[in-house]
Amino acid sequence: MTTNDNTYKRRIRAWTMYDWANSAFATTILAAVLPIYYSQVAGATLSSPAKATAYWSLGLSLSLLIAALLAPILGTISDVMRGKKRFLAFFMGLGAIGTALLVLVDTGDWLLASLLFIVAKLGFNGANVFYDALLPHVARPEDVDAVSTRGYAMGYLGGGLLLAINVVMINFLPGTWGPRISFLSVGLWWALFSIPIFRHVPEPTSTVAALAKGVSVISASFRQIWATIKDIRRYRQLFKYLIAFLIYIDGIGTIIGVAAIYGAELGFDSVKLILALLLVQFVGIPFSLIFGRLPSKNEKRRPFFLAFVVFNLVALPLVGMLGARLLPEAISGKRPAPYTSTATAVGEGLYPAADNRIQRSGSWQTVSVDAGLLDSDVDVDYLISSSPDARLDFTFNGQEVVLLYATGPDHGIWQVQMDGQALLDDESQPLSIDAYTDTPRYDIETTFSASAPGEHTLSLINAGVEDASQGQLISVRSLEVLPPKPEGSLGIIIGMIAAVELLGLGLAWLLGKPLFSSLAVKIDTQRGILLALLIYAVIAVWGFFLDSVIEFWFLAWMVAVVQGGSQALSRSLFSSMSPATKSGEFFGLFGIMEKFSSFLGPIVFAWAAATFDSSRPAVLSLVLFFIVGGYLLTRVNVAEGRRIAQEEDAQAAL
Repeated sequence: MTTNDNTYKRRIRAWTMYDWANSAFATTILAAVLPIYYSQVAGATLSSPAKATAYWSLGLSLSLLIAALLAPILGTISDVMRGKKRFLAFFMGLGAIGTALLVLVDTGDWLLASLLFIVAKLGFNGANVFYDALLPHVARPEDVDAVSTRGYAMGYLGGGLLLAINVVMINFLPGTWGPRISFLSVGLWWALFSIPIFRHVPEPTSTVAALAKGVSVISASFRQIWATIKDIRRYRQLFKYLIAFLIYIDGIGTIIGVAAIYGAELGFDSVKLILALLLVQFVGIPFSLIFGRLPSKNEKRRPFFLAFVVFNLVALPLVGMLGARLLPEAISGKRPAPYTSTATAVGEGLYPAADNRIQRSGSWQTVSVDAGLLDSDVDVDYLISSSPDARLDFTFNGQEVVLLYATGPDHGIWQVQMDGQALLDDESQPLSIDAYTDTPRYDIETTFSASAPGEHTLSLINAGVEDASQGQLISVRSLEVLPPKPEGSLGIIIGMIAAVELLGLGLAWLLGKPLFSSLAVKIDTQRGILLALLIYAVIAVWGFFLDSVIEFWFLAWMVAVVQGGSQALSRSLFSSMSPATKSGEFFGLFGIMEKFSSFLGPIVFAWAAATFDSSRPAVLSLVLFFIVGGYLLTRVNVAEGRRIAQEEDAQAAL
């Protein structure tokens, strides 16, 4: 192996290591830990959890908007002044420091959390522009697909590994220290594993002629952007691809973003939802590498890889749906029949505190809470009492009840009983609710569970505790009987998935070459993305019918099959049609599309969910993004786009 070969491989390893470094932010900060921490801890002094969610969404949107506006400008500046690594270092440092400082956020520090999150997210988005812009300078043209997917695979591994460590810390460290140390660990992890890219990836040279005297870098950059816009016909294929990418990546991003919410709506346990997220992270590693090899003309295993992907496309939905219908409920986790009302108890549903089926003793009155305090469209009625003997008794048919209540400086402590006996917490101590907070807060949720399904009576009793810091007021909005949770046997389900994958590997090994050789040679980057979009369309349709734990896990595995590969091939296809001499400028535009892609899909999803009062039609509506995006992608002449990019680079080299 020559020195040049060693240097090349070292650069590839260093570049992909940055995906390992920054993906911890995507998993721990964006997806798993910070959103919950913001709502439950940092936003604990806000008037309601809904208000906390609104502020979180505002911070997310603001960071995306700033990054989208700056991306093409800064990208172009980096082309002009030879500064891609310097900009990468700046934004990486901004993101890592902002993330690490989240360790300072404690109860009620929502403003500090919002500011640090905006800084960190801006750093994350900004750094990604310059990281992606280095791809055409790092990888040879024939290696771009493989290197891009290798980066995503490293990201899945690094992000998943640190998330798993952080989950352990959250479970074992006391108080809020688990999440806070997790935030610190992400910042340190990000900074530490970014070192290789700065040491081993050289700064691309500027191909822009020396600036005339009196011409600033910023004015030259804006002039270059304007020249590109005026010459848009020359880059017609590239911009056609950007439009297609904007549409289909919107659908992909929406599926990723709503997966946990959709699973929760279907009644799946939150712990299992986190496990599913980890599953996608780690399973995505080998499949990202497989998708990256599909377009490679030098890869002899292409028929095997293609056969294995096609097998998953067919087998996962088939086995998952058959398992849901043929296996016992205890294994499949099929949704049980709803809890219904009886002569003596109410079934599943939402019951306002003033409902006559909720028995009250003591003196109670109704108070209307202003909609503005609740981030609501209408005022909301609360039932309140300060009587020492105040009591609510709620007889229901089910197992879990959600209490929606308020806290405040004049609130006290409630005793909780189930069927006349003190309800015990995880440490076998009598459960109580301390409703005292420094500032009023509304729509707090607490879930109470009986030992088994059936008829039960939940009792909330004013403990009458009153001292310098606690009053004796209790404020209740509603009680909700939850539907029965699908359980299933996770061990058997994972075993079934493993068996399906082993069978798929065997069949792909035996039949891949004789059945898929002629088709495999036709798979290029463009067709690889189209295959991924087909799989996503199947995911969206299947999600509409999803009704069991086994289907949820098989579906999560199917997402893992395609998620990393689709995004990696999208990045590499764009890179191949972008002039390396203008990689900063064009990847800035690519970054804009990625940021704005998180806009339309969620809006369509929210509209469909609100219109049909269910997320099922909303999930199905995402098929349109994959159909339209896929169709537009077929209209892109990739060969022409690559030819224009090569001409630009050749001209710049003169």
